[in-house]
Amino acid sequence: MVISKGNFVEVEYTGTLEDGTVFDTTDAKVAKEKGAFQESAEYGPVIICLGEGYILKGLEAKLEGKEAGREYKFTLAPEEAFGKKDPKLIRLIAANKFTREKITPQPGLEVSVDGVLGVVKTATGGRVMVDMNHPLSGKTVIYTIKPIRIVTDAKEKVASILKIRVGAKDAEISISEESCAIALKQKLPKEIENVVSEEIKRTVALKNVSFEEMKEKKEEAKGETKEEKTEKPKEKAAEEQKEKPEKKRKE
Repeated sequence: MVISKGNFVEVEYTGTLEDGTVFDTTDAKVAKEKGAFQESAEYGPVIICLGEGYILKGLEAKLEGKEAGREYKFTLAPEEAFGKKDPKLIRLIAANKFTREKITPQPGLEVSVDGVLGVVKTATGGRVMVDMNHPLSGKTVIYTIKPIRIVTDAKEKVASILKIRVGAKDAEISISEESCAIALKQKLPKEIENVVSEEIKRTVALKNVSFEEMKEKKEEAKGETKEEKTEKPKEKAAEEQKEKPEKKRKE
C-alpha cells in the first residue's frame, strides 16, 4: 500500500552520520551495538502522521509515495535534515554572565542563553563562544527506515498523537461516531488541550474532542475492601469445617 501525506504509519528507523555514528534509532539492539543506548529512552516502532512534523521534513518527503512493508535508505543533505550552520547563531557572551549563575563554561557544555540552548565552543579571555545551531546542523545524515504498516484504527491514531505530543501512554479513549472522549491521569493545561484537540480533529477526521481527568477506581464498597470480602468466605468455610466433627459426635 502506497504511503500518502496524512497517513498514520508505524515505522522503525535508524539515523546515522556519514561515519556510521548512530544518533537516533528505534532499535534497542542497534543502540547497544553502536554505543548509543540510553536507559531512559523508549525503543520500538513508533506511529507517525506523515506531514505533521513527527520526523524530519526531508525524511517525510522521501517517504511519501513509498510502499509499506519495505525498507528504504535515504541520504539527507543538511538543508533536508537539521539545517545549515548559521553564523548568526554563534554568539560571544561575557563570562561573568555564567559566573553569576554559578556555571563554569567549558567546551562541550550545554547551556541556556536567554532561553535558547547552545553548546560552549570556547571559553577564553573573559568571553565565551556559544553555538546555538542544532548539534547536527551542517551535517549530511543517512536514515534506514521501514514503514511497517499504515494505521487505520481511529483509537490507535489518537493514542499515537497523545504519546508524541504530551507523553501520555495510558489514556482511556472512547470514540463514538465523530466524537472522541479522552481520560488522562493528569489534567492538561487548557492551551495544550486546545492544540492537541485541533490536531486530533484535523488528522483523525473527528468533529468533537473532549478531555477529562481519569477517575480512580475504588476497591471499597460499604466500608469493606476487596481483600476483606475474599477473606470472609474463607473464614466461614473454616468454621463450617470445625463444626462438622462436633455434629457427628452428637449423633
